[in-house]
Amino acid sequence: MQDPAAMELGGVKTALLVALSLFGLYYTVLFAWGLKNGKGADGKPNTPTPLGLAVGFVTNFFDTLGIGSYAPTTAMFKFTKIVPDEKIPGTLNVGHTIPTVIEAFLFTQLVQVDAKTLVLMIAAAVGGAWLGAGFVAGMSRRRVQLGMGFALIVAAILFTIKNVDAMRATPMFPGGTALALGGTLLFVGIAVNFALGALMTIGIGMYAPCLILISMLGMNPIAAFPIMMGSCAFLMPVANGPFIRKNAFNARAALGLMLGGIPGVLVAYYLVKSLDVTTVRWGVVIVVLYTSIMMLRSAAQEKRAAAVAG
Repeated sequence: MQDPAAMELGGVKTALLVALSLFGLYYTVLFAWGLKNGKGADGKPNTPTPLGLAVGFVTNFFDTLGIGSYAPTTAMFKFTKIVPDEKIPGTLNVGHTIPTVIEAFLFTQLVQVDAKTLVLMIAAAVGGAWLGAGFVAGMSRRRVQLGMGFALIVAAILFTIKNVDAMRATPMFPGGTALALGGTLLFVGIAVNFALGALMTIGIGMYAPCLILISMLGMNPIAAFPIMMGSCAFLMPVANGPFIRKNAFNARAALGLMLGGIPGVLVAYYLVKSLDVTTVRWGVVIVVLYTSIMMLRSAAQEKRAAAVAG
């Protein structure tokens, strides 16, 4: 006789995957509408470049291994200048959606997490993204530069905390064995995941902070994978609506992230499976800090230019 709890979890996971398929379909229709109506085209053909495909492959490869894709993608966009600064948040959300949906399908089936904890934390992240996307999509170039500049600093701090903790003999965030939250801890998890969902729309990726959150709440760190990937996969289609309707994304770059990202996810999941992510994160910290300085410098230049024009 099957365990009732296992049967309940299996039923919830099936429902989540069906819902995720519907969210993915909604995103696909919305994105196709955006392309057909010239949204995000910036006057150029809506075809990805080899550079865009490479960015998509590399960032989603590392994303699948738990490093995150938003901060590295932002850095690559800033260095290569293939996306205007004000359209980077929208391009991140629109372009990384399908690869993240695939990750969610893979990890939701692989890792056992309490059904109520999983569903409530995903729902909280979606609510946060819905609130944040409408605000970010209407921001001016300078506000986006300031927001992303500070967001990248936060991301670098979180990466550093995670790395230092991984190197300690006695980690500050060792995690536990729990695969469920209840009472006050569940409330804290829901509240923080809501905030992380909102912050994702300005470019703070969810992976590093979610891993830290899960560990601090006493859960098994592996439980973070279906929670953070499921949260991102559901919230990104919701966040994409304002970005696409307000033409706040770059279609060529978003297509590159999507089409290059799909094989990146599959290679990481099926062929590589593990990597010394701590070493990679140190490289990401350096690149992200430099990018944040560039973003804040661009914001200062925008302010001076506006003052001269006024």
